[in-house]
Amino acid sequence: MIIDALSKNDIEEISQIEKEIFKEPWPKSFFEEEMANDFAYYYVLKENDEIIGYAGMWQMFENCDLNTIGIKKEYQGRKYGEKLLRFMIKEAIKKECEFMHLEVRVSNLKAQSLYHKLGFIETRIRKGYYEDGEDCIDMVKGLLGLSEEDFSD
Repeated sequence: MIIDALSKNDIEEISQIEKEIFKEPWPKSFFEEEMANDFAYYYVLKENDEIIGYAGMWQMFENCDLNTIGIKKEYQGRKYGEKLLRFMIKEAIKKECEFMHLEVRVSNLKAQSLYHKLGFIETRIRKGYYEDGEDCIDMVKGLLGLSEEDFSD
């Protein structure tokens, strides 16, 4: 299993995963545009050349925003999401970020559980954040004083 930087050749496959797992999937064009964003970092998790997950974040000064993370349905529940999130936290630490932020649907209890497990705390509820009217939970993790080794598998 490897984690590698997203390439243009990966976009079609992650777009399909996005449609499979999210209520409001990002369009393929969004990922294409992100490839040109100097502040965006996207990665794919592959096993035997098959993309089984992906994640992306933006770095803005001392903050990193985890803006997407997803695992193919048939691979969920096998700790791949945790492996990918640990990788993203390590990348944020390498980039000297002080905080990592994210938003999660109030109904996504599996994701919330993982975020809590890795030390994210809830900061506020945003009412009607998603297009379908569902609220989101803003979460944050402080990274000061942490090292990459703290998030090894």
